[in-house]
Amino acid sequence: MADVRVISNSTVKTANHRASGGRIELNPWDLRALPLGYTQMGLLFSKPKEPMRENETGNTLIHHLKTSLSHTLDHFPLLAGRLATTQHEDDTVSFFVDCNNSGALFGHAAADGVTISDVIKPVYVPPIVHSFFALNGLRGYEGIANPLLGIQITDLADGIFIGCTINHVVADGTSLWHFFNTWSEISKGSIQLSKPPVFQRWFPDGMDILIRIPQSCVNFKQSNEDFIPPPVQDRVFHFSKETVAKLKAKANAQIGTDKISSLQALLSHIWRCVIRNRRVDPNQETSYRLVVGGRQRLQELPDNFFGNSLMPVIVTMKAKELMEQGIGNPAWQMNRKIAAMTEETFKNTLESWPASPSFTILNNRNTLFTASSPRFIMYGNDFGWGKPIAIRGGSSSKFDGMLRLLSGAKEGSIDLEACLSPQTLEAMANDQEFMVTITV
Repeated sequence: MADVRVISNSTVKTANHRASGGRIELNPWDLRALPLGYTQMGLLFSKPKEPMRENETGNTLIHHLKTSLSHTLDHFPLLAGRLATTQHEDDTVSFFVDCNNSGALFGHAAADGVTISDVIKPVYVPPIVHSFFALNGLRGYEGIANPLLGIQITDLADGIFIGCTINHVVADGTSLWHFFNTWSEISKGSIQLSKPPVFQRWFPDGMDILIRIPQSCVNFKQSNEDFIPPPVQDRVFHFSKETVAKLKAKANAQIGTDKISSLQALLSHIWRCVIRNRRVDPNQETSYRLVVGGRQRLQELPDNFFGNSLMPVIVTMKAKELMEQGIGNPAWQMNRKIAAMTEETFKNTLESWPASPSFTILNNRNTLFTASSPRFIMYGNDFGWGKPIAIRGGSSSKFDGMLRLLSGAKEGSIDLEACLSPQTLEAMANDQEFMVTITV
């Protein structure tokens, strides 16, 4: 398959320069993401059937997307800024966002001869998809010298891929899709935003908003150098609405409850399948790491808050327990852990973090991790020529065990973008118990 050819790279700033300026202090939810890779999600579209009106640029679609991005940054000025630090005399450092309008990266590229079918038809996601994104390989702390947002428009033979890369320090998955949804609204001609973002971070009463972190805790570059990830592949599995409903009913019936959600039942099913096909020692402990959002749990956070509001939940079981107890028990353990994440839990964690800073590291061999959510509006992103036909993630934060949940193309369906070892994915493909739940 052909390589991706870079046509141009440019910097896009806010259209209204008065929209920039000022600084945003970061709270522990943001700071925990400093060592994480940027978040990358992209939308695959068919090419517009009717070309946009000609202008002096020669490429009307690229000009339109760049202009609409600039207007979108008027509402998201922190994405045109940079991370910045304040060094203190006590050998500590504070991080904040400088909304200085340094600009976002906007790239235009072409995958000559590559078709939509080349992207979505293969069993495994072709590696070329990773080249459809900008700012590959960067981690959160590198947002000091690099853009916080990178957009790449890649021309395919019969399609267009819009790749979005956002620094995780300033935005969680909810916020990434909030930005994507707003940009598509503006691109399509909306003047009034359906969901204006709120950037102000929440700090508990009495907490110093200038959080000082010991310099020794933020030497992330050195701590990352020793880890060499094993080879992985990506595959997208499709679960129909009907299959998800059956898994939910099965999990609840096994426990004798009605509290297990569709997602908890599905994740339990996936967890059991991965561990079964990894051929893990029956006495080996295995964990599933979920993230729980705070927007619905903290009264102080509005629904349109733009930033990070996530807390990890880890469920641990021995492999033999996972295999012997059906999908109900693992799903119930997830349900109980999530239910325990109250407003008080979120606040206590936020208050205690500055005294003992800890950061999110994602490289534990025995832990599966789920990111993203099928509840995000993904297929509703119409930039003016129709809705996307597929969603794909980039290479950032990919490791053996990263399981990304995506909205399916059909209402109520869910896609799983599984990043696992080639051996595990091959074994899963031959696992009848798992594959009978997959829609081709």
